[in-house]
Amino acid sequence: MQNEITISNGLLSLARQVASPNFSERPDGCVIDTLIVHNISLPPGKFGTHYIDQLFCNTLDCSEHEYFAQLDGLKVSAHILIERDGVMVQYVPFHKKAWHAGESEFKGKKACNDFSIGIELEGTDTEPFTPKQYQSLILLTRVLMESYPDITIDRIAGHSDVAPGRKTDPGPCFDWRYYKSCLGSVLSSINS
Repeated sequence: MQNEITISNGLLSLARQVASPNFSERPDGCVIDTLIVHNISLPPGKFGTHYIDQLFCNTLDCSEHEYFAQLDGLKVSAHILIERDGVMVQYVPFHKKAWHAGESEFKGKKACNDFSIGIELEGTDTEPFTPKQYQSLILLTRVLMESYPDITIDRIAGHSDVAPGRKTDPGPCFDWRYYKSCLGSVLSSINS
């Protein structure tokens, strides 16, 4: 599977494509050098619904669930969603700016959407992510690091890292040590 995944024109070959209108151009001369990991479920704690696609495409009927009232008029997106079964869905081409981080700062740079790629994991702060999600995330990260070499392991952060106090995801159930150790193994094999 590793050799089959490519990025062409900002699109991931292995991902299901669902075009979101919620994106903009990156600033001129902007270097994509950061990866931000998030989690999302709609309604919270419910998986396998069609609501995430609808939220990112501005088609969510906010009357369908009481939680959705607070999302009315919200315009957000991510570059990629990794569903519980590891399936990847792409909403915004990587060279475009997805609207995922909001008011944010990373390593002294504000407005993280300008220079980052946002990956959503279908999940919550309180439940472990699935092995298939980690497998897809590691594979995707490897491909992104090859395509955007300024993204290094130390430039991978959680939403909570770039918006502390405002955001908590991907949450304490996300296994950063496992993820980054797998990335280290993958990068060592690439460089040898």
